[in-house]
Amino acid sequence: MAIVELVMPKMGESIMEATILRWHKKAGDHVKVDETVLEIATDKVDSEVPSIAEGEITEVLFNENDVVPVGTVIARIRTNAEEGVSTAPTEPAAPAAATSGQVANPTPAHTPEQSAAATTNSGPKFYSPLVLTIAQQEGVSFADLDKIPGSGNDGRVTKKDILQYVADRKEGKIIPDVTPARETAPAPAKPIVTTTVASPTYSGNVEIVEMDRMRKLIANHMVMSKQVSPHVTSFAEADVTNMVKWRDRVKGDFEKREGEKLTFTPLFIEAIVKCIKRFPLINCSLDGDKIIIKKDINIGMATALPSGNLIVPVIKSADVLNLVGITKQVNHLANAARQNKLKPEDTQSGTFTLTNVGTFGSLMGTPIINQPQVAILAVGAIKKRAVVIETPEGDTIGIRHMMYLSMSYDHRIVDGSLGATFLTAVAQELENFDPKKSF
Repeated sequence: MAIVELVMPKMGESIMEATILRWHKKAGDHVKVDETVLEIATDKVDSEVPSIAEGEITEVLFNENDVVPVGTVIARIRTNAEEGVSTAPTEPAAPAAATSGQVANPTPAHTPEQSAAATTNSGPKFYSPLVLTIAQQEGVSFADLDKIPGSGNDGRVTKKDILQYVADRKEGKIIPDVTPARETAPAPAKPIVTTTVASPTYSGNVEIVEMDRMRKLIANHMVMSKQVSPHVTSFAEADVTNMVKWRDRVKGDFEKREGEKLTFTPLFIEAIVKCIKRFPLINCSLDGDKIIIKKDINIGMATALPSGNLIVPVIKSADVLNLVGITKQVNHLANAARQNKLKPEDTQSGTFTLTNVGTFGSLMGTPIINQPQVAILAVGAIKKRAVVIETPEGDTIGIRHMMYLSMSYDHRIVDGSLGATFLTAVAQELENFDPKKSF
């Protein structure tokens, strides 16, 4: 017999914890390889966690609605494997104290001094709750955390390692010196002080509604983005008459041939991709004082869920897709979002975001940047208006389909000249839409 530890999976570079929504299995249940054990949720997406081995679940270490750091052991499975085979190749190794006759006590999963989970050459790193807590408090990203050489067993990052990294970073060292520090006794636990806070009172006829889990996560993410990035928003106007008339003319044939409905979103994304190729600095992120220019163009599209919350699935490698390919990806991800079937990877690795506020009737908006990106573009409702049309023969007034565009960008990286120039380029791309375009 051997004990296999099931850990909270690492579901993205910026995701450091997940909430347990529901256990499908309980202690004493038999589970097969890849069978769903529990459902979890992050600020990105809900997902299922499968079993990494076949056997009997001996321990469930957390309850539903608990928030658990990634890499933390959440359950243990007794298998029929030979003694010593205690984990799957890409999962953290079981504690040395666990033997066939002794199941480790669940307390270490909750104890801050628990050592970090083991890292293998073929799998991702995992970190103890204490290391992750320090990383959150000190603003250490997962990208930086992965660079820290660990002094623990099998190269695991320990409390000493991350504290040394934080100290070196404060001294301005670009490459931290993580030479193992001398052992020190653990600091005594601080006493828990319980304080009583008076409940607020509300006058008048009110209804108090508790935020749901996703709304709380969205709220935190938006506040964090405003605190991190100095936002600037630029506006532009586009005459999209040619694009509207072209779509009205071909959408029936498009659906018959491709089996997909043609919305405006793929056309917007196509224009954005063309402009990103001309202005690559828009497609980047910031790591300290380093600008990381992304060679992949992965476009996130804000999508409304039935609950009213928003989620941002990502169209990967949009620059290598034609209009049909982009349309299929847009429709697939939008349907998956509405049916709560998005996978974790569907919301990861975005480099630029599009949000269509016109879907809800808004003429324009001032969107908040989706971190760690540096820009987000909003398109408003398309409205018919009487406008001045300039021609070689003189100016005339005509009825045109007009749309406002707005882009918020991180002024640490994107100056007003670049932001406004890029936005104007997108507007011109839409205005110069080829009415004879084929699909």
